[in-house]
Amino acid sequence: MPSPAHIRTTVASIVDQPDDLRELRNFHKALADVNRLRIVRRLAESPATIGDLIEISGLSQPLVSWHVSKLKAAGVVDTRRAGREVYCQLRPGVFDALAERERILLGMPETDGPRATPAGTN
Repeated sequence: MPSPAHIRTTVASIVDQPDDLRELRNFHKALADVNRLRIVRRLAESPATIGDLIEISGLSQPLVSWHVSKLKAAGVVDTRRAGREVYCQLRPGVFDALAERERILLGMPETDGPRATPAGTN
């Protein structure tokens, strides 16, 4: 008998999901992993090679490459090969562009004032 989680996943995959919202989900899903967030934090400082990312993460080369490929597929990271090295960098303006697109897609008004504080923080 399938688990409740499996049933929810199956039902969710059947329901029509708008492409624009799926795009947002994929972006957030790519960032929903601590190792990928560590990679993004390192790339926010400057471009890095896969070797550099291995050093800061402590992960194996195949695993770092896999995480980078997830970030690349979500449009967060660009890569280029130079000989045997693969250089990674954050896509310029990716987070600002996403924040604006998200605001529009979710129907949130533009704000010029201070932002609301997240729930549970004061």
